[in-house]
Amino acid sequence: MKKLLLIFSLLFFVFTAESTVFGKTFVTIGTGGVTGVYYPTGGAISRMVNKKSDYGIKATVESTCGSVYNINAVLTGELEFGVAQSDRQYQAYNGLAEWSQRGPQKDLRAVFSIYPESITLIVSERSGVKSVADLKGKRVNVGNPGSGQLQNSKDVLAAYGMCLDSIHAEQVKAVEAPGLLQDEKIDAFLYTVGHPNGNIKEATSGRIKVRIVPINGPGIDDLLKKYPYYAKAVIPAKFYPNAVNEDDIESVGVKATFVTSKNLDDTVVYAITKEVFDNLESFKNLHPAYAALTKENMLQGLSVPIHQGALKYYKEAGLVQYINPELVQ
Repeated sequence: MKKLLLIFSLLFFVFTAESTVFGKTFVTIGTGGVTGVYYPTGGAISRMVNKKSDYGIKATVESTCGSVYNINAVLTGELEFGVAQSDRQYQAYNGLAEWSQRGPQKDLRAVFSIYPESITLIVSERSGVKSVADLKGKRVNVGNPGSGQLQNSKDVLAAYGMCLDSIHAEQVKAVEAPGLLQDEKIDAFLYTVGHPNGNIKEATSGRIKVRIVPINGPGIDDLLKKYPYYAKAVIPAKFYPNAVNEDDIESVGVKATFVTSKNLDDTVVYAITKEVFDNLESFKNLHPAYAALTKENMLQGLSVPIHQGALKYYKEAGLVQYINPELVQ
């Protein structure tokens, strides 16, 4: 019996999250579906960290249901890190949306933001829409009920003094919108997504000429002040050569962010932060969505306190000035 208990104790030690075995610390990064950008993001970070033997860290990646799951899992210790939208980060920390019953999740910590998930307005060139304001009275898909995309669409319309009643709103999934646009059943659709994106490539490749419309102006500036999880974004025109756009498109959106718990060891968070930031150019080459990353914009769009391990690196690298002072504790 004593031998059996000893065996179980050893197994528990080996498989506990963030366990240290033979001098190696094991961490798991929660991502999303294998076809999305979250999964390769986790993979890119883990590969970079695993190449550095002197860190003593072995990182693995887990495909998950996405932001809400990842946030909950890092808070329980099931995961050490997770990728999550910045608006979900804000909602969890402040006890909103899915966390309204459980209350504020004050142990949640930010490490850095990654690529922008831009609110993207795709319109038929025949519609004559050149601005969000021109959507009034048009047939527009704003996203399916319960989606983050739908709320983002409402926020953008409100920034231009409109609401869903100002347009002929369709509320179908984003994957259906390109076909509806090309079949002339809608004039436009709003889509919150990282770029380049296959659905938007599909929308721009049919017989109907398509334009990606900028989302900017005074109303958007006010939106950025009101909601800390939004950040400015730029959509490279080169990603969609079949669209009529010649110049890059200004927009706004949420960020895909890298999060953890305040309880995770500072040295682990420091090492991963340092590896990504010290080798940012190499990291940017791992996926087209990272093309516009800079050290400065990777510290924007965050809405929960910075983990102490990451903060240590940012102080050493002279980057604290780019962080919202309210997040430095």
